[in-house]
Amino acid sequence: MSKAKTGLVVSAHPGDFVWRAGGAIALHAKKGYRVKIVCLAYGERGESQFAWKQAGMTLDKVKAGRKDEAERAAASLGAEIEFFDAGDYPLHLTEAHKERLIDIYRELNPSFVLTHSLEDPYNVDHPAATAAAQEARIIAQAMGHKPEAEYSYSAPPVFLFEPHQPEMCNFKPQVILNIDEVWDIKRKTFEILAAQKHLWAYYERVALQRGMQGGRNTGAAMTYGEAYQRLFPMTLEVLA
Repeated sequence: MSKAKTGLVVSAHPGDFVWRAGGAIALHAKKGYRVKIVCLAYGERGESQFAWKQAGMTLDKVKAGRKDEAERAAASLGAEIEFFDAGDYPLHLTEAHKERLIDIYRELNPSFVLTHSLEDPYNVDHPAATAAAQEARIIAQAMGHKPEAEYSYSAPPVFLFEPHQPEMCNFKPQVILNIDEVWDIKRKTFEILAAQKHLWAYYERVALQRGMQGGRNTGAAMTYGEAYQRLFPMTLEVLA
């Protein structure tokens, strides 16, 4: 029996993997992929506006609430999730966090990686997450890193998911993924993220826009899409 294909999502905060990659996660999970989300921070400081408006709120309460949301969101999409609790605004990964991420790459041997854009002038946590994901991808290849460990690893392609304001982040939508068959799952998962209710309608509009662009570029019917930018070139035998 062949081993299931896998996907890795490196997300700065709980909402990021839902808004920007929820369709890809649900689609690949539906196709039998094992999809693992690494959530670097709970988004307790900068990504929980609605939670902080409640009377008597504390940091621990916000973290617990966001953790619960993220766990339920991952389950809704068909993925597993691991939390690093690295803190947000700003995000600072320790050496232990970095070592664990490298180990995850080797343990999972992902067929693809999804993470944030390279730039985001509005949120420094996002490119920090991308830098960590890229560093771990590189080091996991190094034969001299933990040479005593047994592993089977091939550096995967990396897809950067769409930031909140792509025109400010030098984001190029090179790939549009058709998520029509899992849109209902993604939209239902939005409702788990009560701390960021203000983003529900926004990301539905983004999905509709990318779906229209995808249909226009392929000539095939598409209503909902997700946009990605490739970090590395695609290698082909023929162009069409």
